[in-house]
Amino acid sequence: MKVTDFIVEPVERRIISKFIEKHHYSHSVNGVQHIQCFAMFREGKFGFDKEMIGAAMYCYPSMPSTAKKYNPINPDRCWELRRFCCIDDTPKNAESYFISQCHKWTRQNTDIEVIVSFADLEEGHSGVIYKASNFHYLGQTSGGSKLMVDGVLRHNRSLNQSKRTFGRTLKRRYLAGDKDVYQVKTKPKNIYVYYLNKKIK
Repeated sequence: MKVTDFIVEPVERRIISKFIEKHHYSHSVNGVQHIQCFAMFREGKFGFDKEMIGAAMYCYPSMPSTAKKYNPINPDRCWELRRFCCIDDTPKNAESYFISQCHKWTRQNTDIEVIVSFADLEEGHSGVIYKASNFHYLGQTSGGSKLMVDGVLRHNRSLNQSKRTFGRTLKRRYLAGDKDVYQVKTKPKNIYVYYLNKKIK
C-alpha cells in the first residue's frame, strides 16, 4: 500500500484520544483544548474495517503571546499542532503526508494562516518530521521547568487543577515541602512554523 492510499479525515476528539494516550510520548490529552482533530487510516487486514495509524490535535496556542508573535496581524488565525503521532510501523513519508493532508484540509475549510509547533528536546524530539514537512525552524524557547512527582515528570499546571482531587493533593504536598514533589529544569524546545498563508512568510 502506498502512503497516498492512506485516508486522512477530520474526526471528533473522542475518536483519537485513546490512540494518542497510547502512542504519543506524553501519553495524555489532558489540558489540550482542541479546535480540530484528524486521524489517518489504512485499509484493515483481510478486508476488515480501516485501521487508525495516526492522530493529530490542533488548538489555539496556550499562550496568547505565541499567536501574536508568529501571526501579529491576525493572531486569532494561528493554530498550534499540540499532539501528533503515528504507529511505529508506518512507512517512510507517512508522517509528512499526514501533516500535508491536515494542512490541505485546514487551508480549504478555515481561515487559519499559521501553524506553530514545538519539538520537545527533553523527550528527544528535535523536529525531524517538521523539517520534512516544510516547517520553518525559528530557534528555541528558553529552558523551563516541570514538576517531579514521585519520580514522574508532570506539567506545572497540575498544581492549579483545584477541581481535581489529585491537583489539590499535589499542591498541598508541594507547599508542605514534600521531598518527592519538586521542580526540575527542562531543556528548551525547538520552534517550527508553517505558513498556510505564504504572504506572511
